Amino acid sequence: MNYDEIKNNLLMISDPVDRLEMVMDLGTRLSPIPEHAACTDITGCASLVRICIDGNRYYGWADSALVRGIVAILISMIDGKSIDEVKKMDLAAEFRSLELNLGAGRVNGINSMIRFLHNL
Repeated sequence: MNYDEIKNNLLMISDPVDRLEMVMDLGTRLSPIPEHAACTDITGCASLVRICIDGNRYYGWADSALVRGIVAILISMIDGKSIDEVKKMDLAAEFRSLELNLGAGRVNGINSMIRFLHNL
């Protein structure tokens, strides 16, 4: 599922709990990380998060179902884009537009992931 489809599906769901369940489901669809991808553990997240890069392909993993879904959404926003393209994106604003009901800890984790991506 591409990012536009994810966004449209999320915004069609009015119940915040159902939205978060969809986010967790997205995490089950993350592609496996290739052995030769360059991976970085993201600091600043309550969960263990790893973002990996292989050319213009991005991969991710987290030890929490909800955070895996958040990683899946971020990956869908940037996959196939060059590092320069990713750096020019306002990922925080785009993520806010999804209107997810996330606590401060999760938002801090998202900001840490975005900071990592913008500093590639």
